[in-house]
Amino acid sequence: MIKRVKRECPHCSQQFTPKTVTSVYCTEKCCKKAYQKRKSEEKKELRRQALIAKIPVDKTFITVPEAVLIFDIAKTTVYRLIKNKRVPSVNEGSRLIRVDREALEKMFPLSTNPKMEKVSTNPFVYDLAKENCYTIGEIAQKFQLHDTSVYKHIRKYSIPTRQIGNCVYAPKSEIDKLYNGIID
Repeated sequence: MIKRVKRECPHCSQQFTPKTVTSVYCTEKCCKKAYQKRKSEEKKELRRQALIAKIPVDKTFITVPEAVLIFDIAKTTVYRLIKNKRVPSVNEGSRLIRVDREALEKMFPLSTNPKMEKVSTNPFVYDLAKENCYTIGEIAQKFQLHDTSVYKHIRKYSIPTRQIGNCVYAPKSEIDKLYNGIID
């Protein structure tokens, strides 16, 4: 018996029943809004990185806005540290407060945005022996799908296959991972 699992939409936080195995968002509208938000955040991060690149590395005393950019901390945090005398600072006049960069580096490690870094994947070696694989027919029967749907999913997710005679085999581990959550 197939049991459909409810998922939570990452954008609007509503529970929904996914229409396909790959459904992440509850509606097309949520998908588009999440995409726009993600692209907007990427643009902001690129602008931030460009501004950080303009700040000289050898500059020992930096302005408060530069500290906010470099260390990704709130402006109020910097002013509180100055007020509590935890960070050496110099007041060069009205709105010309400079803080010691080295002291801030000791307190706050330089932030790196993990979203911007590409993660390399290690290829996994599959055991494609008959006893460790399902045939396409077995997959279709076990998960109550049509053969063509199984073939589409195998191609879409680059699941390795092996053909012996008229039968096509796919690793049980990958198939179970793919359809996990749809069956009891």
